[in-house]
Amino acid sequence: MKNKTTDFDVIIVGGGHAGIEAAYSAAKMGSKVLLVTLELNKIGLMRCNPAVGGIGKGHIVYEISALGGLMPKLCTQTYLQARMLNTSKGPAVQGLRLQIDKYAYNQLSKKMLEQVDNITLYEGTVDDIILDSKKQVSGARTANGTVFNAPSVVLTTGTFLNGKMHIGDKTFTGGGRGEDAVTALAFFLQKLGLKMGRLKTGTPPRLLASSVDFSKMECQQPDNLNYLFEFYPHKSEQKRACYITHTNEKTHEVIKKNLHLSAMYNGNISGVGPRYCPSIEDKVGRFPNKQSHHVFVEPEGKEVDELYPNGISTSLPLEVQKEYIRTIKGFESAIITKPGYAVEYDFVLPDQLHHTLEVKVCPGLFLAGQINGTTGYEEAAGQGIIAGINAHLKTHNQEPFILDRNESYIGVMIDDLVTMGVDEPYRMFTSRAERRLTLRQDNVFLRLTNKAYNLGLIDQKLYNDFQQEKELVQQTLQELRSGNKHVELLRLFGESQCSADKIKNITGKKLDDRAALMIQATIMYAPYLDREQREIDRTKQHAQMKIPPNFDFCSISGLSKELQQKLNKYKPHNIDQASRIPGMTPAAISLLIIRLRKKNSSRNKPLGTPFARTAQT
Repeated sequence: MKNKTTDFDVIIVGGGHAGIEAAYSAAKMGSKVLLVTLELNKIGLMRCNPAVGGIGKGHIVYEISALGGLMPKLCTQTYLQARMLNTSKGPAVQGLRLQIDKYAYNQLSKKMLEQVDNITLYEGTVDDIILDSKKQVSGARTANGTVFNAPSVVLTTGTFLNGKMHIGDKTFTGGGRGEDAVTALAFFLQKLGLKMGRLKTGTPPRLLASSVDFSKMECQQPDNLNYLFEFYPHKSEQKRACYITHTNEKTHEVIKKNLHLSAMYNGNISGVGPRYCPSIEDKVGRFPNKQSHHVFVEPEGKEVDELYPNGISTSLPLEVQKEYIRTIKGFESAIITKPGYAVEYDFVLPDQLHHTLEVKVCPGLFLAGQINGTTGYEEAAGQGIIAGINAHLKTHNQEPFILDRNESYIGVMIDDLVTMGVDEPYRMFTSRAERRLTLRQDNVFLRLTNKAYNLGLIDQKLYNDFQQEKELVQQTLQELRSGNKHVELLRLFGESQCSADKIKNITGKKLDDRAALMIQATIMYAPYLDREQREIDRTKQHAQMKIPPNFDFCSISGLSKELQQKLNKYKPHNIDQASRIPGMTPAAISLLIIRLRKKNSSRNKPLGTPFARTAQT
């Protein structure tokens, strides 16, 4: 510890991606922060795949950047390869993904937190949250009996809450490789009366890089980018290559004959796993006719001889892992350095939280990350920054900070969690955002930088530079809309390749790539953005329109079976609740509003109206 004080403004429990952002944001706003974590040398450790971003997830990291968070800064200094995914589609659904040196990221995380004056790091385990006579948070007690005082506490326990690990029929307590589980805090949350659940995740075996034949694999080419997640430009470079190989029929035969030995199938695991990132035995079991699955071969670090074979996470016994690994092209002589495993853990059903991520029944207690039922570093970090901001505001008796789902992916995620809850690990996709044409990567600073500045999360220079770019984009758009160049740009956007350079040439302005992309997207999406805004206004207008308890959603013509099932499952009380159901589309809400209006108008007709109309005809 930097000092011996026991009095703090905010206590953060856990040094993962949620804990880092919570501590960093609260400290930058002026709170005196204590971060308690099991092992200081594992702050920011990537226990799963060594990468940050992707489609949907990358949008969250951009928003963390716009809010002054730490993850984007760490990424810029520790990435190994940069790629922009989904470039064949429009800018709204593209996603930046960075391969990361997990060891450099881990070390830099700790170093950067140590450099913040308001943050104190403490190695230990929090066993209990102390409440005052009004059941409000007043501090935390560690396993060695030390008491730290603070009116706000943020729990970011990751996979450690009653964590249990599985390799075949072997089970042992723990939240990560060689790390103890957290049990006392789980008991505290149960005493609070919170509803708890059980989830599962897993990792693949790690391989010795020098034992792998890369010549048999497809090399995954990087992209040449002028910007990463941060506001300021950064020309990307490749420091280590990534590769792609595939499982095959022999791989699947080995797995099929040993399925009964997997913890997923032998009854040892009760937690629900992630639907969108299943284990290899789950893939083979659920899709028996599929002959192969992708395996993305990713370096764990620049200076280490170890690989992460993304796509084959498993809880099969080690001997079976060795057997199926060596059936994969390029892995014929592969040596496993660490076996894959599954881990299951407790989580709190997130519909018990406010949109600030504060627990409804316990003022001053905030939850962020996998404890809320999410999966992924990005989702955890996005919650962490909001929890940290609101923990600071709570301590200093200021108004809470809430991001609307119409203005950010973080807002979409938190609204989904606290409104609908989860029954499986939650992962962000662009399809979850009804307004994804508005919530793009290119305009993220335009959406959120003012908010960050008002909260004190970014410095004056960055804000001034942002304002300069904003004014340039607005001025250029105004000139384009009033001249013939607008038509020329629309024609250009119809081409398969519309580069930033072409846009710069037409506008005649000194634009950076982000500004050029913002102009392109604004003009290209203009009619759709106008329609989105009208839908937002209409939904707000009808937000409190009541839905009868016995309403037959299957009677709505044009509504997909999936959305009919979701509406019947959640049974929303009004249009506002219906619009927040994951996967609900603006078109579906419009159909629902029309159907309810027809139902209400027929119910409210005067008794004589039908007969009078008949007589007139």
